[in-house]
Amino acid sequence: MRIVVIGGTGLIGSRVVTALTELGHEAIPASPNSGVNTLTGEGVAEALAGADVVVDVSNSPSFADDDVLAFFTTSTTNLLEAERAAGVRHHVALSVVGADRLPDSGYLRAKVAQERLITDSGQPYTIVRATQFYEFVGRIADEATVDGVARLSTGLMQPIAAAEVSLTVARAAAGTPVNRIVEIGGPEQLPMAEFIGRALGQRGDTREVVADPEAPYFGTLLRGDELTPGPDAQLSSLSYTEWAETQVPAAARPGH
Repeated sequence: MRIVVIGGTGLIGSRVVTALTELGHEAIPASPNSGVNTLTGEGVAEALAGADVVVDVSNSPSFADDDVLAFFTTSTTNLLEAERAAGVRHHVALSVVGADRLPDSGYLRAKVAQERLITDSGQPYTIVRATQFYEFVGRIADEATVDGVARLSTGLMQPIAAAEVSLTVARAAAGTPVNRIVEIGGPEQLPMAEFIGRALGQRGDTREVVADPEAPYFGTLLRGDELTPGPDAQLSSLSYTEWAETQVPAAARPGH
């Protein structure tokens, strides 16, 4: 199949392109750098010509509330209209576990709006909701750090490796539309402060981590399991510790 990957040069998109190619499909990465801008519509019709499937793993360049909402609603509307005109048979989108449970987050409100456009469009679709990525542990800690202390939520998280997310998205694109939301997550469910503290320790980061129920998570408060997937989710078996081992050159590991 010919599969166009919108955002195909990013963290997830580049891995989706690789996975689809390995599965024997013609995977075409598309982004503003390649002349495909879903926000303005530039190059979209040309990119989708002859496509069987469109995968959307693009992200907003700005996370300001109004900007992110405008990005996801405008780009998704443009994509869906172009897909109908091109006869695309499957729309696959990446979203976020808990998006509908954290309305105080402008970013997650925008993802819910994106999901609604897809489900109401009449296009056959698969939406993959993923938990937070292992790759963003450092960024979460940095955003929460003031004067050398990372004050983090006690809400639960169940992160997953970006490579596992990409493979799931690729398999969804290679399969038939399920016309529903599929959730994926990692194998470990822990309070955020505990998880991040443990991960920082494994990285040799000695900053102090404080568990605080009132600590915000990218502008919203977690009260429990909002960031964890439901009982029917697909769970990866790759733990953070196992993943972290693959990120360190062998010569730098203990015993080498």
